Amino acid sequence: MTQPALLAALVTTVGTIFVAELTDKDALFLLALSTKTKPAVVFAAGSVAFVMTSAVIVAAGSLLIRLVPVFAIRLAGGAIMLAYAGLELSRLSRDARDADEREERLLRRPAPSPWSVFAPAVLTLVLLDLSGDATEVLTVVLLARFQDALLVFAGAVVGLVAAVGVETALGNRLARVLSPRRLRALSVVVFLAIGSAVIATTLGA
Repeated sequence: MTQPALLAALVTTVGTIFVAELTDKDALFLLALSTKTKPAVVFAAGSVAFVMTSAVIVAAGSLLIRLVPVFAIRLAGGAIMLAYAGLELSRLSRDARDADEREERLLRRPAPSPWSVFAPAVLTLVLLDLSGDATEVLTVVLLARFQDALLVFAGAVVGLVAAVGVETALGNRLARVLSPRRLRALSVVVFLAIGSAVIATTLGA
């Protein structure tokens, strides 16, 4: 790719991952954690966890695009994003629980020092991210689109870390604005838009 094309691809990757992460399931965990301990601890834990998971996802995605046609990956990715929108809509209508038991235990546990939650937070975020979420799917879709592992890895890390920065810096304010119900409603809109765009550009290519 030419330099302008590389820059455009990087900006697309960063922007897409950033928006998706702000409405993803681990956003609630980060927001809740940032209200209970130092933002620096939460930011460090989120940054470390997402660098690790991005490396794993990009490595797995690179192998996948060698085995499966790019067209099929992008189409499936768009369909999965639409499925995520449907899942969030059903959770919204059922008023599902805000966090699973593992997250709740970590958030409830008294900590003798802020940094004592660092390792458990990293582990929780890694498990959340690798258990199948929107940013994971998007990373693979972007890898299939641009077919540049280093570019997608860099863009994903920048987008994720930027989202963690926003969530931890705003802390209580953002947690009040993005209540669990509002976050799910926003997720539906974001996932519908991204999924529809991925399918439309894939079929129109």
